[in-house]
Amino acid sequence: MMSKQVRAVVISGNGTNCEREVANACRVAGAEVVDIVHVAELISGRARLDDYHFLNLAGGFLDGDDLGSAKAGANRLTHAAVKGSEETLSDQLQRFIADGKLVMGVCNGFQLMTKMGLLPAIGGDYQRQSATLTFNDGGRFEDRWCYLKVDQESPCVFTRGLDGVYLPVRHGEGKFVVENDELLQQIEEKHLSVVKYCDADYQAPVMEYPLNPNGSVAAIAGVCDESGRLFGLMPHPEAYIHRTHHPRWTREPELPEEGMGLWLYINAVKYIRENLL
Repeated sequence: MMSKQVRAVVISGNGTNCEREVANACRVAGAEVVDIVHVAELISGRARLDDYHFLNLAGGFLDGDDLGSAKAGANRLTHAAVKGSEETLSDQLQRFIADGKLVMGVCNGFQLMTKMGLLPAIGGDYQRQSATLTFNDGGRFEDRWCYLKVDQESPCVFTRGLDGVYLPVRHGEGKFVVENDELLQQIEEKHLSVVKYCDADYQAPVMEYPLNPNGSVAAIAGVCDESGRLFGLMPHPEAYIHRTHHPRWTREPELPEEGMGLWLYINAVKYIRENLL
């Protein structure tokens, strides 16, 4: 049985490069235990997802994106057997979700979640892929800051109380697409399209470049499942934890000390304290 502490795990290895930033965000948000765990430690059985409340899938370039963004990583987590056990990593992950815990994937982690079927997971089916992230419409890597409109009717745990956030993107395959129009309609009707690229006033979603840096369908920058506990987004909340991370911090002295990205992690920690401890 776990102690009365918020325990977060950040998965590393095979091309991730943002695990330290994500771990720092979890610590600053108030998690007492934050471990960076290489995926090989999970496969070997030296670490288990059961020991944590909050699973973080960090950004990076899993397997060099040689088989498409995060596809090889998705296959690994879906099929890898845990040494000394009869279960797979997928078994641990499905149990983690069934136990009411939180999962957030950022950038490459969002790609990973969609290709494993964890998002949008309509009807609670966490094993069938129905969406993906593909090449930006511009055909090149995008590194810029974006305005995001938050759907306040969304069930998403991580964005509660938020109306809009300003976060950086850095990706070459960030265009969110779904398998058909019916699925897109369900995502919209259930308010699972948590954040959308928008204008500087945090109002209307936009399809125009560069406000929408990749051409995502319906301007979608991030989605959650119907429980609101699984959330993936292309922009990087862990990259805006303190005011000095803002690109204009020296010219905007009125910026608060807490960066907008930190709010997502604070909401996660608060949820865990109120519901899982």
